[in-house]
Amino acid sequence: WHMASVLMVAEKPSLAKSLAEILSYKQCWRRKSMCSACDVYEFDGSFHDRRNTFPAHFKMTSVCGHVKSLDFLPKYNKWDTTDPGDLFSAETRKNEAIPDLRICNFLRSEGAGMDYLVLWLDCDKEGENICFEVIEEVKDVMRVHRNPNSQVIFRARFSSITEKAIFQAFNNLTEPNWNEARSVDARQELDLRIGCAFTRFQTTSFQSKYTGLNDSVISYGPCQTPTLGFCVHRHDEIQQFKPEKYWRLEAKVKLGGAMVTIESQREHIFDSEVGMLLVKTTRDCKQAVVESVLEKIKTKSPPQALHTVELLRSASSRLHIGPKQAMDVAERLYIEGYISYPRTETTRYAVDFDFRSPLSELSRNPEFDDYARFLLRTPIKLPSGGTDIGDHPPITPMKNASRDQLSDTEWRVYEFIARHFLATLYPDCKYKVMEVQLSLGRESFQWSGITPVSPGFTEVYPWQAVHGTEAQISWMEGQQLDIVEVCAKVVYLGMQGVDHFLWYS
Repeated sequence: WHMASVLMVAEKPSLAKSLAEILSYKQCWRRKSMCSACDVYEFDGSFHDRRNTFPAHFKMTSVCGHVKSLDFLPKYNKWDTTDPGDLFSAETRKNEAIPDLRICNFLRSEGAGMDYLVLWLDCDKEGENICFEVIEEVKDVMRVHRNPNSQVIFRARFSSITEKAIFQAFNNLTEPNWNEARSVDARQELDLRIGCAFTRFQTTSFQSKYTGLNDSVISYGPCQTPTLGFCVHRHDEIQQFKPEKYWRLEAKVKLGGAMVTIESQREHIFDSEVGMLLVKTTRDCKQAVVESVLEKIKTKSPPQALHTVELLRSASSRLHIGPKQAMDVAERLYIEGYISYPRTETTRYAVDFDFRSPLSELSRNPEFDDYARFLLRTPIKLPSGGTDIGDHPPITPMKNASRDQLSDTEWRVYEFIARHFLATLYPDCKYKVMEVQLSLGRESFQWSGITPVSPGFTEVYPWQAVHGTEAQISWMEGQQLDIVEVCAKVVYLGMQGVDHFLWYS
């Protein structure tokens, strides 16, 4: 009798540890391996090969990202003998990504004689590509199955590191996606050919034109260089901008003991003499007359479910955490099981999305318990809007965390994700808009104000709260208000925001 042996491979050492602890109910034992970065966790259990369930011995380990990297053959490395244009058709090969770690030898050593291979790489296209890098190293050293048609290589698909999600993936293994892996190969080849060809071309061109560059490499990135172009274009706009001066007519009137500023409905007065004439004729009026008062209730919708771009944008603009650091923090939170997979383009919850589990977790946290319990007491309505790309669910808090369990930066990212999730399930924010039309002689003026009615989702998402513009003011049609002052205010056309450089959004 032969006990089946199963090799399981994750994308990072920390993830392998978390997965092994969950699948073994924390009964696994750890040993060192020939790879200094990757430990091996072993345990006994049951394995289901999509047909039968049987006892098995498991080895869980990991790689450190990509096993292989793409490069040109050595003969193309000499810049002085290789035309940059030739790199678009030059031969390429895949080399070991981190030779010092000996990942390829390590995988072959651990895979030797194993019956099954289960791939626990991240569930995105890069992860799919790494799956086939692992398969390439392991498949030829695995034990030959008696039935050549039997499936021995499996793919686990998961979006969070929780016990429920991991066992669901383990009990519903699939196959790796060859087409998605090949799309990454195509992207890698394009990046290599375009990046190297243009880097060599512009470096040699600039070195011949500008002194002081010496051996400096002027690198070109297919994504970075166009982005730099946007920044330079914005800088040129700021340098070349010449503001145009105009005048805007304003008046101050007395209303209920308060001084209220009203604005002319004339948008721009470019002639100063015309502006001064209008001020003079308007000053001759003693009172302003309220011609109409219009009130209407408006709503502000909750945010859509959180995806990667919005997480990074908000981390940059609101938390002052750079995109790379924010992504690193999100991945640590994911590996520790606090949030779902942080790389997703989906902004719509699935119809069968389990809202109650994360809400129950958040209800145990004093920072969010009131909000979570409110939602648990009421029927949860599936938020409208958003797009389901079909990759991963939106980024969601999966496990309760306290401030003392996380670093300051980790807590701030976790808190934002938790609040965003809660906000998506809260009602709309409601506010009242009042628009008032007034006349000062022949000139028409206006005033508008906002009064909050119901905070809705902004109760948990306060940075999007609607604030009242002024204290409560009561307007009535036909009112006659004393004019205190009339002036022409100088404004510069187009100045608003023109001096700001681009920022991550």
